[in-house]
Amino acid sequence: MLDVPINSTATLVASYVAGRRDFSKAQLGNADLPDTDLKGCDLSYGDLSTANLSGANLRGCDLSYADLSQANLQGADLRGALLISTNLRQANLQGANLEKADCDRTTHFPRNFDPVAAGVQIKPQ
Repeated sequence: MLDVPINSTATLVASYVAGRRDFSKAQLGNADLPDTDLKGCDLSYGDLSTANLSGANLRGCDLSYADLSQANLQGADLRGALLISTNLRQANLQGANLEKADCDRTTHFPRNFDPVAAGVQIKPQ
């Protein structure tokens, strides 16, 4: 499969439908992807800052080292997601399902967000 750079929501969705799952280093700041099914994708090292991912299926996604600062993840399914060193500062996680998501001590969550209470598993470094 041709390795097309992912820098638009249309390219991402079309590539996902075609079977691609590796979207590492995608540049999708400000992307509008509400209710999008991206289950099992590799979005590591990507820029999804200020993206609208409300209600998105991100179950089992690798979001390691990704920038999701100020992203709208309200109601998103992040069960089993990999959140190692992910930047979630000022992200909206209201109603997001983070059960069994894995993070480490370098993951940045919004202020006053309790990852353990949300079901996140903090891995030792």
